[in-house]
Amino acid sequence: MSKTKPLFVVTIVLTLALFTMSGTAWAEKKILLKLPMAFSTALPTLGDSVPFFKKYVEAASENTIRVKIYEPGKLMPAFEILDAVSTGKVNAGYWASGYAAGKIPAAELFTAIPFGQSLPYYLGWLYFGNGGKLYQEMYDRAGYNVKVFPFCFLAPETAGWFKKEIKKPEDLKGLKIRFFGLGGKVLSKLGASVTTVPGGEIFPSLEKGALDATEFSVPAIDTKLGFYKVAKYNYFPSWHQPATHLELLVNKDTWNSMSPRQQAIMQLATRAVNLYSMAKSYSEQGKVVKENIKKHGTINKTWTPEMLSLFKKTWNQVIEEETAKDAFFKKVWDDYKSYMEECKPYECVAHLPRPQCNR
Repeated sequence: MSKTKPLFVVTIVLTLALFTMSGTAWAEKKILLKLPMAFSTALPTLGDSVPFFKKYVEAASENTIRVKIYEPGKLMPAFEILDAVSTGKVNAGYWASGYAAGKIPAAELFTAIPFGQSLPYYLGWLYFGNGGKLYQEMYDRAGYNVKVFPFCFLAPETAGWFKKEIKKPEDLKGLKIRFFGLGGKVLSKLGASVTTVPGGEIFPSLEKGALDATEFSVPAIDTKLGFYKVAKYNYFPSWHQPATHLELLVNKDTWNSMSPRQQAIMQLATRAVNLYSMAKSYSEQGKVVKENIKKHGTINKTWTPEMLSLFKKTWNQVIEEETAKDAFFKKVWDDYKSYMEECKPYECVAHLPRPQCNR
């Protein structure tokens, strides 16, 4: 008995330790996040960030949080995701906040800002400026029952794929182009016929002639969608989306039902996606740009200083109009503009020369 007693004691201690470590998970409510996506998981970074999230949130929560992914269109059209999450039809969703611009004008500012800051500074505004607070306030004020998380971030996009070369402002007049958000309003003011369609509908529209040009995302994603097959001119730089952000929405009732541990895991998992998406998005573009030229005959074009100046001048007109139309839009924009000014003393000395530092 004296020989077995130490073993018995050790067994009891280990068992109690296991109960302590796993007891929280056993006591927690099990939650299944039914998560429709606006973007296919087959798309690099833009889509595969969600399976990455699923893997780690399930492991970290010891499967007390499970994630069921629904590809675009399986449960609902992409533009209906916000309403579905808010009403509880589903309890999570992944899309671009800018898709809600028809109902919430300020939502566009949380997806992309023309002539805005590069991605690290934009991320800083969300997490360490007032951006994150304004982001949640936006949905609360509009009456949506959602908790919003900054989620997937993408490198600067291409400035569009065009069937013909754009040499002068007049070439934009009447151009049928798919263009997102605030950048689309700039082109519309310059005479283009602008529309917004989901990613899966762009290639057929280009192929059938319903579109003369399009922007959608970064080169790796655009190439996956085959735009190079029908539009050979690929323009840079990304004046309209120097930083692009996609969001994760969770129904507030579901969020409030989570334990503090589960909520912490969600916070950490979404921040892990922030880092994953940024690093992966930047890393994969150079190879694709090179291959597009060699394999597909893509003709890369750089907007002339005159065209960029025109886009910027027109953007200034657009933002003045938008802030005059909606008080909360103005509140967000004024805060972001103030944040940009706060960053300048460092931004303009720490980096190689930047155009915004010459003003």
